[in-house]
Amino acid sequence: MSEEGGEEGGEEGGLHRSLGFRDLVVYGLLFIAPMAPVGIFGALIAKSHGAIALVYAVATVAMAFTAFSYAQMVRVVPRAGSVFAYARAGLGEGAGFIAGWMVLLDYLLIPAVAYLFSGIAMEALVPAVDRWVWTALAVVITTGLNLWGVRAAAVVGFVVLAMEIAVLVVFAVTAVVVLAADGARRGWTAPFTGEGPFSLAAVLGGVSVAVLSFLGFDAIASFAEEVTGGSEKVARAVLFCLVVAGVLFVVQTYLAALLAPMSAAGLAARPAAQGSAFYDTVDSAAGAWLHDLVAASKAIGAAFAALAGQAAAGRLLFAMARDRRLPRPLSRVSEPSGVPRRALLVSAAVTLAAAVWAAGHDDGLDRLVSVVNVGALSAFALLHLSVIGWFAVRRPDGGPPLRAVRHVLVPLLGLAITGAVILEAAGSAQLVGLVWVGVGLVVLAVQGAAAPG
Repeated sequence: MSEEGGEEGGEEGGLHRSLGFRDLVVYGLLFIAPMAPVGIFGALIAKSHGAIALVYAVATVAMAFTAFSYAQMVRVVPRAGSVFAYARAGLGEGAGFIAGWMVLLDYLLIPAVAYLFSGIAMEALVPAVDRWVWTALAVVITTGLNLWGVRAAAVVGFVVLAMEIAVLVVFAVTAVVVLAADGARRGWTAPFTGEGPFSLAAVLGGVSVAVLSFLGFDAIASFAEEVTGGSEKVARAVLFCLVVAGVLFVVQTYLAALLAPMSAAGLAARPAAQGSAFYDTVDSAAGAWLHDLVAASKAIGAAFAALAGQAAAGRLLFAMARDRRLPRPLSRVSEPSGVPRRALLVSAAVTLAAAVWAAGHDDGLDRLVSVVNVGALSAFALLHLSVIGWFAVRRPDGGPPLRAVRHVLVPLLGLAITGAVILEAAGSAQLVGLVWVGVGLVVLAVQGAAAPG
């Protein structure tokens, strides 16, 4: 099949419309991961003085502002590229490029974090095999599924997501049985009120970390050109994923907090114990069998979270290349799979390289996560501004009418929340974010100078 004919898929890229509402939800929940709080459970209990369930309830509400802004923009700009397309429409070409440039930090590096988590978890289960064997295997399998086609990947992803939900149900039922038989190790309201005097500052500090568990629901918007039935389905899927994830997070952290063998003060005094706090809770409550089941589920789930992230990154690279903001060959679409093959392969290569780098440094994973967060949150800030820019400033003829609450007030509140979380980020991550913005501005200036006319 010729490079200019069958693989190109036309000027607009030729993505295939084959995804339904369920497929979008699968991609969103896979990317978020139903048991995302497991890794930061201990740190959040220590930070919030035990009020971890309240932290996730508040974080769900906080992220709802961002989800609502996504829902507003996907209805009027139903294109691949997500924030890149929205900022371009609502704020102009330059802001659109910077939004896409910033979210690249999120979409390219989150899969690296997930692949590394998968390798670490599998190495813990099978110590005889080095983590890099598992990491590389996860990259190969998930990249192969993404190249096979968006529909095939969604079907396999549904099976994996069902497995993750089943494991979460097993944990919840086991926790309820143990609580009914032996009672809670602390007050029944402690996961909402905290252990000791309630501290609003401690809860808000926890929220600044917990909102990062939700990163990924926004990737659904990247598939806007591949969904059947219109952009309204994408908007509903974004909001639905956020609500489901919020409920799952609150329930699992509430149950685990009641059973945790170590108090919030104890975890705060022993930072080294925070990373394994959820697994220690499972061990003490039910035994090694549930520990191994949760670990295996996390290993598989992390790999498929990377699958969803890699797919979203490929669509972002594709959209920016199609609009001549990245090298044009990345906009090619393969037939008959209908996926941006070159963009997906570039995404896979970058994520694998980032995972290798992070593993080679003692603080590599923490630094990688911090950089991802700054990239995502910066893009969220531009998303909120895009809503205001599109509906309150540009007001295209024939477009939806301006609604002050949904098109101005909600985005402003979302912008304030996003800004507060960015300020809570590590200084090194903020510095990397500024450097990345600077590089993006240089690239933008070079592109402007090279443009004809």
